Amino acid sequence: MAIQRMDHVSIVVGDLEAAMAFFVELGMELEDRAPVEGRWVDRVNGLDDVRVDIAMMRTPDGHGKVELTRFRSPAAVSTEPSVAPPNTLGIRSIMFAVDDIDDVVTRLRTHGAELVGEVERYEDIYRLCYVRGPQGIIVALAEQLS
Repeated sequence: MAIQRMDHVSIVVGDLEAAMAFFVELGMELEDRAPVEGRWVDRVNGLDDVRVDIAMMRTPDGHGKVELTRFRSPAAVSTEPSVAPPNTLGIRSIMFAVDDIDDVVTRLRTHGAELVGEVERYEDIYRLCYVRGPQGIIVALAEQLS
């Protein structure tokens, strides 16, 4: 077997508190928070003098995790444009299944989130949307209808 499971997705953020609040509002729970540094993390990242603060967030079912990482050293590097459109190469979104998409969007807006497009219906199966949160993170939401 090539892999056992997907463990987590890591997102580098500039404001750890804002990112944590966004994902808590989405319904995730803080599993752990810690500073990380040392030669091993330098070697794993291929960078010198790495000092980060991480917050491991988990979904209520305990299966999905998002690691939020704020670099204290070296400084995080921005991509251009800072708010990239959905067709930018690379990982563009993380999708979460939700019970009530309208409620989630409303609550995330209190944390500065904005709809990328519109909430749309896919046949009689899902209501879907993309929401842009802190640092331009795009979160996809799916509410199952049937």
